[in-house]
Amino acid sequence: MIGRNNDDDRVVFFDVDDTLLDTSTFAQTARKAAIGLMVDNGLPLDKDEAYGVLKTIIRKKGSNYGKHFNVLTQVVLGREDPMLVALGMITYHNVKMALLKPFAETIDSLIYLKSQGYRLAVISNGITIKQWEKLVRLNIYSFFDEVITSEEVGAKKPDKIIYDVALRKMKGVPDKSVMIGNKFREDALGAVNAGMGAILVNSDITEEDREYIKKEQLDITIAESIGDINTIL
Repeated sequence: MIGRNNDDDRVVFFDVDDTLLDTSTFAQTARKAAIGLMVDNGLPLDKDEAYGVLKTIIRKKGSNYGKHFNVLTQVVLGREDPMLVALGMITYHNVKMALLKPFAETIDSLIYLKSQGYRLAVISNGITIKQWEKLVRLNIYSFFDEVITSEEVGAKKPDKIIYDVALRKMKGVPDKSVMIGNKFREDALGAVNAGMGAILVNSDITEEDREYIKKEQLDITIAESIGDINTIL
């Protein structure tokens, strides 16, 4: 793991969703609010049934697909209903933006890392504009020099390609760089395979994964929260 020194080639890469902010919770709340309004305005299912259908669509299409509510009305009604789709989309985005906030210790950790001379960037399996939108709305965009996404690279974490592109963009040295994220395979193993260290935060890592880290002596640190970074780096 990289340590404290004055080198300016030390780079800390962050995942965004469920690392800097609690994406899973607010997305679920926003989707349920959207479904509730669609059902109240004529979608002929009860709210639990409709939410179940929506979750199936999201699993099949992926969370970054932009027309989940369009597909929902097609599945339920046999046709797209523009009014219901608009209600769903607007409610989802309004609730999501109202709930969007960083984890309590995120900003303190970002300030700490900058004060220690680290350069910061994002590596995300997401859509570039959406990830920038989150950083801007959270008012933390100025901490980051680059946002590298799977959309622009054409490869997703844990593919080594996206890490290589990120290191190249940041002029980073692998053994002086670290990836901070919440997913063992995508964030931690992907980074280690690219020659970097990794820190897992807010992770549901299994005991099997923990044993694998020990057995292989991988440069992966497991932290309880993003605030623990201040004592690790």
